[in-house]
Amino acid sequence: MKSLFKLILVVAVIFGFNFSSNASNLINGAGATFPYPVYTAWAYEYYGATGIRVNYQGIGSGGGIRQITKRVVDFGGSDKMLSPKELSKRGLYQFPAIVGSIVIVQNIKGVKDGKLKLSNKAVCDIFMGKIKYWDNPEIKKDNPSLNLPHKVITVIHRSEGSGTTWNFTYWLSHICPDWNKKVGYGKVVDWPTGKGAKGNQGVTNYIKQIPYSIGYVEYAYKLQNNLKTVQLQTKEGNFIKPTDESFKSAAARASWSSKSSFYIPSNLLLADGKNSWPLTVATMILLAKDKPESNKATIKFFDWAFKHGDKTAQQLGYVPLPESVKNMIRDYWKNRVLK
Repeated sequence: MKSLFKLILVVAVIFGFNFSSNASNLINGAGATFPYPVYTAWAYEYYGATGIRVNYQGIGSGGGIRQITKRVVDFGGSDKMLSPKELSKRGLYQFPAIVGSIVIVQNIKGVKDGKLKLSNKAVCDIFMGKIKYWDNPEIKKDNPSLNLPHKVITVIHRSEGSGTTWNFTYWLSHICPDWNKKVGYGKVVDWPTGKGAKGNQGVTNYIKQIPYSIGYVEYAYKLQNNLKTVQLQTKEGNFIKPTDESFKSAAARASWSSKSSFYIPSNLLLADGKNSWPLTVATMILLAKDKPESNKATIKFFDWAFKHGDKTAQQLGYVPLPESVKNMIRDYWKNRVLK
């Protein structure tokens, strides 16, 4: 019952709970919608523990990078990791906050959660607009027991600059030569087909409203909205469902280094291991090098979350960082950010 009550409170935060506070007790952040559910849940709990409000606006990673670069907010959130060169150019620090995953979700009547298998080729051809109907032979061959209808596939994708899109299209570029050649990857791409929606919540709403649609969202949005996920192929080629175990398997293979401000060119995508979810990602926090006071306040919040927020993160479908990584981040704060 306790955990259920906590989740009800989390929902209250996500769908419009407002705090009253003054500016001296306010930390402003903006960016990726990928971690929005867990950041707002942590913010609620942090307010209860300290009386300090953390206001995080889910505007997309592109917006978060822009706002922290312009010093509009105290911290930015980005699912796209910034390279040391780009961090230096923008005058920023960077560290990971949480690990999550991107999942492909579908709205096919009669096909249950986790039952549909989509090969790398099928995913590629759907998002390229080459496969137009659900009963296409490329899909049917991996799903002989499913009754797939002759219905038009509606692809739903993000419309704004998005770290989720960066990671999803990076993955597509590495499993699909045609996608890599014709579209590529980035926070914004020229989509060959489909309808655009703003934020993970916007994609979620379209998937729920449009029959026979398909799209990509962060796993927490799947849990909160009872969306139906798709099995994907691992780096080794076997089909796998998105589960906590498969996310942890991928996260355990990350090679972190504070020297590079935790930058990994491929994020945690396509991790080795036959049980590793191929769309596992870490989401990052960006701090301005010339804002020491707001950095101190932001770091206190995330240090508190690292100590007290793992259970909430797990309830929402995220993977907390290992304690060794948290300690590496604390050393980074001490030796780089707060120096």
